Amino acid sequence: MIKLLIVADDFTGALDTGVQFASCGAVTKVITREDYKMEVVDESVEVLVINAETRHMTADDAYGTTYNIIKRAYEKGIPHIMKKTDSALRGNIGSELSAVLDATGEKVLHFIPALPKMNRVTRKGIHFIDGIKVSDSVFGTDPFEPVLDSYIPDIISGQSNKAVVVLEREAGNEMVDSPSIYVYDAETEGDIRCIADSIYEKDKLRVFAGCAGLASVLPDLLGLKGKSVHYCNKIEKLLILCGSVNPITGKQLDYAEARGIKRIRLKPHQKLSKEYYDTSCGKRDIEELVKMLSSSAVGIIDSNDPSGEMTTREYARENGMSLDDIRVNISSTLGFILKRLFEAGIESTVLITGGDMLLGFMKQMDIWELSPVCEMAPGTVMSRMTVNGREYEIISKSGGFGDENLFMELADKYMKKPDKRRKNIEKI
Repeated sequence: MIKLLIVADDFTGALDTGVQFASCGAVTKVITREDYKMEVVDESVEVLVINAETRHMTADDAYGTTYNIIKRAYEKGIPHIMKKTDSALRGNIGSELSAVLDATGEKVLHFIPALPKMNRVTRKGIHFIDGIKVSDSVFGTDPFEPVLDSYIPDIISGQSNKAVVVLEREAGNEMVDSPSIYVYDAETEGDIRCIADSIYEKDKLRVFAGCAGLASVLPDLLGLKGKSVHYCNKIEKLLILCGSVNPITGKQLDYAEARGIKRIRLKPHQKLSKEYYDTSCGKRDIEELVKMLSSSAVGIIDSNDPSGEMTTREYARENGMSLDDIRVNISSTLGFILKRLFEAGIESTVLITGGDMLLGFMKQMDIWELSPVCEMAPGTVMSRMTVNGREYEIISKSGGFGDENLFMELADKYMKKPDKRRKNIEKI
């Protein structure tokens, strides 16, 4: 039976939170349908994660979607409900936290936004990434969802009329006259554990909010543990498919390419229209990609323009596409390309960067659930899915996660014989 429901605002976030429980042995399912009927879930499932895909919605739509899911779960009597938020505070934070309070009728929502293992911490209500205020980091210049404030009460109040109280490490007394959001400072995993313990001891851990940093302490606290998970990869090839524009991912791609990994950059017409792949030229492009993957142990398909170029935006403007059209079309088209590659019989594990890209692929494959298995690195999740009776492995990574050498480390980790991978790379 479901002991914990997690409602996430994007797909990679759903997975990097759900894997905290799966890796501890709790049976965990990640669902990509907001209208999923919780009563039909298998009895063995203890943690259900629903990707509400509210990151790019309007504030009102994000409120309504979150409200409806939380309301159903609360009335169903699910004992613990978590609103998963982005660790860089992107998206509709204020409207979604308000929806949680309104849907449940709770007086206080405890919100712990920090993710210390990725150097994302909260001090006096201000959110920092790698020692820099989040609004001054790369997330402040995100082309689709820039974070313009660093003081969390200001971020929330931009979309909410709820009172916001900043606390340090102890759960606050809940003598409040109106629904309130308690924001907790935290700089270490120990801080998060102490806060969660304090809330739990007061029997107030029914409805709460945070990111994977909070989720990581919950298996022990909520008794969501089982048989340890051991993973052994079966395929010694890796395809990295990039749908993220985050500069952190860009540096990871540059680092891997500089060390010999083949990188194919898609031109604007190749990434903005899946119909192109029904043409003779598009079919030849798919054949070339299949050849590349057949001859290389590791390969990259990248949707980003070379540094300093704006060819995709120029092409989109000439064809009447908005910035949001670019995001949606790239996600859909890359998902379609990957579907064609699977149909062509590629034998590669696929690493997808960006939640939009992963969701685009799932839609193309008409698949609505994944089972997270383990973290290959912090924020980088290996999951399994079933397509036509066959099991596939997918690795997902949020665009803003990971060190510069992440892709090279994953390539070595995923290959049983790293020397063999390097030898194959040298042939390119």
